[in-house]
Amino acid sequence: MSEFTPQAPADDEIDLLELIRVLWDGKLQIIMVTAIAAITSVFVSLSMPNIYHAEALLAPANDEGGGLSRMAGQFGGLAALAGVSLPGGGADRTALALEVLKSRKFVREFTGKHKIAPQLLAADSWDANSRVLSLDADVYNEKTGVWLDEDGPPTPEDIYEAFTGALVVEEDAASGFVRVGFKHLSPDVGALWTSLAIKDLNNAIRAQDIAEAESSIAYLRQQVEATPLAELRKVFFDLIQAQTETMMLAQVREEYVFKTLDPALAPERKSEPKRALICILGTMLGGMIGVIYVLGRAYFRPQAA
Repeated sequence: MSEFTPQAPADDEIDLLELIRVLWDGKLQIIMVTAIAAITSVFVSLSMPNIYHAEALLAPANDEGGGLSRMAGQFGGLAALAGVSLPGGGADRTALALEVLKSRKFVREFTGKHKIAPQLLAADSWDANSRVLSLDADVYNEKTGVWLDEDGPPTPEDIYEAFTGALVVEEDAASGFVRVGFKHLSPDVGALWTSLAIKDLNNAIRAQDIAEAESSIAYLRQQVEATPLAELRKVFFDLIQAQTETMMLAQVREEYVFKTLDPALAPERKSEPKRALICILGTMLGGMIGVIYVLGRAYFRPQAA
């Protein structure tokens, strides 16, 4: 086998013919490394479980000039002077709701209420025929409800990281539409979590606005009693009326922050892994490693002599 001899320092030109000859002589090594990488990537891709992505399409539940928006425009200035706030609308409420969805408080309450920690952290496999999700028996005992991991039950931070890792939120700034969903081994579980999360998120923002309205009403009534001026009393009464309307709208509207345009359904096709892409990239990486190995061996062997 001919060896690739580096050019003298004075000659910076690369002998392409010699380089090609070295690669040709080492073609068997390159092919072997590439084949090993290709076979390895195939086994790795096949060993990875299918992940399904269930999602729902949402739109901000704005009032289009009525309800909350009308009250904010009519009483917003008075509310600011009195030191109280009215719920806004549009992008601000959408951003607020999405931050609440990803907050530790919401995740802790959601996972505790629906008891999804085992499905979140101990999912092992999903049977497409029986549509049954199996949990890892080495991690969690379904019969006794005991975590068997040597580190003990998962911490709130473990649950939070797993939840946010499965949660997928995509917001279209131009249209205002939002896609919320979950990735999971089970498409049924992903669809169920998506529907529950949207419902609980609407309820959480509703409860927050009702609590703020009740607090504001109590404060305004105190100001009414302490204010002798008729004009200021009228202002406070108007604000009490606005906060009362806020509570009424919050209580009667089920989809308080987001309207569901397209509900979450169990997807039939996996979203990942991209097995073909993994195999292609693995094969290409193996080919590159084989070329580098052949060139490196030809370059350094003469210097070691």
